[in-house]
Formats: sequence, C-alpha cells, structure tokens
Amino acid sequence: MIAFGGGVLVAAVSFVLVPRGIESLSIPYIAVFFLSGAFAFFLLVRKIGRSGTAVSQLMAMMIDFIPEAIALGAVFAHDKDLGLLLAIFIGLQNLPEGFNSFKELVKNGFSPNKSLLILLPLSLSGMIASCLGFHLLHNHPSAIAALMLFAGGGIIYLTFQDIAPMSHTGKDWSPALGASLGFFIGMLGQKLVG
Repeated sequence: MIAFGGGVLVAAVSFVLVPRGIESLSIPYIAVFFLSGAFAFFLLVRKIGRSGTAVSQLMAMMIDFIPEAIALGAVFAHDKDLGLLLAIFIGLQNLPEGFNSFKELVKNGFSPNKSLLILLPLSLSGMIASCLGFHLLHNHPSAIAALMLFAGGGIIYLTFQDIAPMSHTGKDWSPALGASLGFFIGMLGQKLVG
C-alpha cells in the first residue's frame, strides 16, 4: 500500500504539480521553489525524527497533505479538470497514508476509536486548506505555480526518504535529497527543451 501511495505521489508530481508549475515561472523561480520545498520537508522530517514522537507517520502525512490541499483548491479555481485529476491523485495517495497512520496510533496505545477521533479533524484540515487555496489564490497563477513546485519538491523528497526505503540505508538522508536534485535536473531539461 505504501508503494502504491508512493507511485501515486510521483504521478501527481510528474503529471500535475510540476508541469503546471514550470509553465508559468522562469528557471530561477523554478529552482527556488522546487528545491526549497525539498529542503523544507527535509528539515521537517529531520525534526520529527529527532523528537522521537510515536506518531511520525501521522506527522509525515500532515506535512505533505496541507500544501497539497492548498494547491488543490487553487488548481480547482483555475482549471476544474486538472483539479479533479489532482484530487484523485491526492485521495489515492492519502488512503494508504491514513491507514498506516491509524495503525501506528493503535500500535502506540491509542484505541481504534480515539485514533479515528485524532484523524478526523486532521482530514478536515485538508478541506479548510483547499478552501483557502480556492479563495485566496484563484487570481494568482504565479503563486499557484510556486506552491505546486514547493509541494512537488517536498513530495519527491518524502517519496525517496520514507516511501522508497530501499533507496537508502540506515538514517542516511542524502539519497533522498539527491533524488530531489535529480528530479529538478529533469524538470530543468524539460523547461529548456520546451
């Protein structure tokens, strides 16, 4: 299930977030927003890892869910068909993440009912973030593009850091940042070629 969610994340980045993000921004802005997303998610994941929290899967889910939801609302305001595609990608990806977060909460001593009560308001936060994106960013295509690239950079980092555990050993974080940089090089080539 996690691998499936990872595949959907890569599809969302490849077919929705990045193409829309790079079409309206210049190369320096593409670099800034995509790489800052990767680096911001790197810092958040490191902080969560150091805190030793028992709900790391839940925290990881939230740090990519909120930017995705804001981008989703903004995209719906601009292009309903693309918004629907992104909503499907996000929903398919969040199902296995939510399931794993639920299992992690139960494994760490929360009852199934309490675990669901914890997850319910977090899922509602996505609707709030989407509404904010829809109402605040609908007339700002450059801000939407920047947010999509920021989320894309962070999602690529998370995919290779957490979802594709075979890409690294132990607690080494450099391959995930390398994967984000490699994906950026591919984006740069796409922008330069056309």
